[in-house]
Amino acid sequence: MRHDQNGTKPILIALSLILALILPPPAEAERAKPVVSVLIAYHSVGGHTRSMAEAVQTGAQSVKGVDVILRSVADATNEEVLAADAIIIGSPVYNANVAPEVQMFINSWPFEGAPLKNRLGAAFVSAGGISAGEETTQLSILRSMLIYGMIVVGGPDWKQAFGASGIVSEKPFRSGKGTVNEQFLTKAEALGRRVAELALEWSRDADPSGGVDD
Repeated sequence: MRHDQNGTKPILIALSLILALILPPPAEAERAKPVVSVLIAYHSVGGHTRSMAEAVQTGAQSVKGVDVILRSVADATNEEVLAADAIIIGSPVYNANVAPEVQMFINSWPFEGAPLKNRLGAAFVSAGGISAGEETTQLSILRSMLIYGMIVVGGPDWKQAFGASGIVSEKPFRSGKGTVNEQFLTKAEALGRRVAELALEWSRDADPSGGVDD
């Protein structure tokens, strides 16, 4: 029996060392799990707003610990809205305003009991021309979010204070179907990254009742 025990001990040590190399430490594994959810919902006909949405997704996914869901407003569900810690809405500019499909999506969100209170919200748009309604459309989305008690977030600096926007039909930014000038995609990516980072910070400070610690 003594011989068996002595022979088993080196084997157990070797197995422990192998497992330690393969498996990450518990704390590291825990940090790797997504702890917040970011929902990106958009409406797109010509593909421009979708391109902006994908850039927002890229930025949000660059933040570790964040689960990112990309949906058209036609496919996004209220369950996904309620599960999200941050919601980023994208719309093409229609006559200096939000697309009807996007407003209908926002209007369908649960309202009674303020279930979206203290969630983060942000906006991005694609517009035909410079000063053709992109900022009014962004603000329209953000105003609706404020009605739901959400905390709205802009871009990382004053050059995109209301979120992100792309110009697609006026020179020198005229682009083909579904394509957007790279500088606007960069701003969309920066918006997604900022929202994801803030959502992560907000979740760490929030208490179970939905408020925040002082």
